[in-house]
Amino acid sequence: MTEAVPHEFWQGIEQFNSRQFYACHDTLEALWMEATEPQKTFYQGILQIAVALHHLGNSNWRGAVILLGEGINRLQRYPPAYAGIDVDDLLTSSAVMLTALQQAGPEKISDWSSAGAMPSNESSLPRIISVGEVN
Repeated sequence: MTEAVPHEFWQGIEQFNSRQFYACHDTLEALWMEATEPQKTFYQGILQIAVALHHLGNSNWRGAVILLGEGINRLQRYPPAYAGIDVDDLLTSSAVMLTALQQAGPEKISDWSSAGAMPSNESSLPRIISVGEVN
């Protein structure tokens, strides 16, 4: 990414990592609407994963699975590190979650969420790390 990453992007990443997925969506959507390629698709991929995790917290299995898949698909177009983000790590953790959700099926969504709460094992949720940051 040749141009500077906007402050709002890092705000959205912080929201994502603090599990404020809806707020992350709002922050990144504002950037996405104004962006040009290749940033536009990059922002969209991350915000789709954020919305997927928001759906997961609301027991919406279908929404979580669809948006995880769409976000992964968009981010696969980017190099392993892009805009200071470890894209490979985000893709790997999102794909693991997608596979687990698909295998569990919609009838097991209560294992992932309860009354709008996030999964009991939050460490299984994707996290966005900066390039060079240690997991």
